[in-house]
Parts: sequence; structure tokens; C-alpha cells
Amino acid sequence: MTMAKSRVEVFTTGCAGCAPAVALVEKMAGPECEVIVRDLREDADAAAQAVQNAIRQVPAVVVDGRVAPCCEDAQGPTREGLTAAGVGSCS
Repeated sequence: MTMAKSRVEVFTTGCAGCAPAVALVEKMAGPECEVIVRDLREDADAAAQAVQNAIRQVPAVVVDGRVAPCCEDAQGPTREGLTAAGVGSCS
């Protein structure tokens, strides 16, 4: 039985904190994570998805349709927050 991959979306704008956030997610994600970088400057659908997910700042990470708790406030993506959201368990 094959399990579905977890979908991890990283919303960015090319800001100073965005590249390190993307790198952190990619480093933490295992083979069962599908990592998608959603650049709000280039992806026409990304802005609509950001609004749908109530994202108010970038970088922000959404795991299987839920904003990672560390991305709901001004803190932004952290190793601990991403682990709590399930990013580190995609092995």
C-alpha cells in the first residue's frame, strides 16, 4: 500500500528570509514530502492560494493545506515549528 506524499508549500517573494526558509524546508523534507516553492512574483495562482490559506507574511510554509504554526505569526519558519507541522517526518 503506497501512502500519499505530504505536500509542503513554501510561499516566497524573493525576500531576504525566503531563500534560507526554502533551503531549511528542502533540507528537512524527506522523500515522502513533495516540496513546492510558490513565488508570489511568478506564480499567478500563488496569491490566491496565499489568501485562501490566510497567509499574511512570507516566507510561509503550508503542510497538507494547513499553515505551519510557526508561520502564523511574525516568527516565520523555524526548524522546531516545521518539525511540529510534520515536515521532518516525511521520511
